[in-house]
Amino acid sequence: MGKDGVGDQYELMGAGISGNKVTDLYLRLEEDVLKKNPEIVVIYVGINDIWHKRIAGTGTDFVKYAQFYEAIVKRLQQAGIKVIVCTPSVIGERKDFSNEQDGELNMYSNWLRYYAKINQLPCVDLRTLFTNYLIANNPSNEEKGLLTSDRVHLNAAGNQFVADEIWKVLKLVK
Repeated sequence: MGKDGVGDQYELMGAGISGNKVTDLYLRLEEDVLKKNPEIVVIYVGINDIWHKRIAGTGTDFVKYAQFYEAIVKRLQQAGIKVIVCTPSVIGERKDFSNEQDGELNMYSNWLRYYAKINQLPCVDLRTLFTNYLIANNPSNEEKGLLTSDRVHLNAAGNQFVADEIWKVLKLVK
């Protein structure tokens, strides 16, 4: 935004909480988002829904994820808020699709792309963008360190990458 000289035209408010899943977002929606009367909301959720299945057994199955995601979008739209959706990005940075949860990430992302298309929602396809970046920039097929610090949490380069990609879509939303 600063590079485009429009930073003063936007007020950004973060509502993300580490470890949250789609059900947590749904439960916090009124207090943490709707009461602030935003014009646009960017939804980036899904990594913990998938990752926590393996690490803690507390993830979100696909059907429940889709149902809660749809409920969040519907509630935001009922309030007159424009919605931008983001596919989940990565759990591991190996470029050869050997990360343990690549299959689930692809399934959730495929659904979200379809959902965005049929509902005419702008979609930041982070899954595809990260995959393409890693194919081009991870010659030794490292598990972490390019865009994440630990396979899941974004490092500075990953945060900048996501910010740049969201901005490309956000600036087109009127």
